[in-house]
Amino acid sequence: MNEPIAIYTFAIIAVTVACSLFGFGNRGFVERFIFSPRQVLAGKEYYRLVTSAFLHANFNHLLMNMISLYFFGSALELSVGPWQFLFIYAMAIIGGSLLSLWLHRNHEYRALGASGGVCGVVFSYIALNPNGTIYFHLFIPMPAWVYGILFLVGSFIALRRQRDNVGHDAHLGGAIIGLWTTGALQPSAVRENLMWFIILSAIAVALFFYFIKNPMMLPTSAFPGKPARWKEQQSQASPRRRDTGDVDAVLDKISREGMDSLTDEERSLLKGVSQKFQSRSQSDKPKSDLII
Repeated sequence: MNEPIAIYTFAIIAVTVACSLFGFGNRGFVERFIFSPRQVLAGKEYYRLVTSAFLHANFNHLLMNMISLYFFGSALELSVGPWQFLFIYAMAIIGGSLLSLWLHRNHEYRALGASGGVCGVVFSYIALNPNGTIYFHLFIPMPAWVYGILFLVGSFIALRRQRDNVGHDAHLGGAIIGLWTTGALQPSAVRENLMWFIILSAIAVALFFYFIKNPMMLPTSAFPGKPARWKEQQSQASPRRRDTGDVDAVLDKISREGMDSLTDEERSLLKGVSQKFQSRSQSDKPKSDLII
């Protein structure tokens, strides 16, 4: 009769639904709070790292995130308490946004949705209950630890392919931070399932190592003997902005590893942009149109 209620989970859902519904009919509101690396880094609008989690692209996007948050958030809040739940959710949102910010720091990129926070809550549940059951796509039951491994690997593959409009980077960042934050807040509970925590953490560290060695949009490979593959960023950037982002990423690599680390494709990119610059400098176009 007097079963406990996950009040904070319902409060987050209510605020997210209200902000998202308002945003559906007010594009200016969305533009003010959506995640954008350019606005965060150049404009110093750091609040976008969090506010974007309260916006959604459409009703289906909102519904799927809120259903997941209801089930996993309620269970987590009642298990660890409201304050730890709120902290885990907030850290997962920020962690997902920071990974997106780092990977897309040279891109014209925009994102919105609570998926980073939701994934953090899901992985917090996995850390505490690795032998529990999670229903994949709501119908296929599997052990929570299996879901965790498949999620990390699947999100990484999808992120590399960039064939959809899903922010897999925020999913990964949120999931990993949710896992590690739970380990810090609930060490005794995690120690009871230490093997799965270590396995999931090892996969996460391996992914971070890959991202460090392979900045987004660069034709590089962290594995010796593997052919380089060009990773295209799926965004609404113009060709001019994509050129700038590509060159910035190559210059980042040169500053870290030197000129000798560049692949043939990267050298071709620099040569091509240099030729564009020389061509434009000899034209009658104003210098404001030049891309370096």
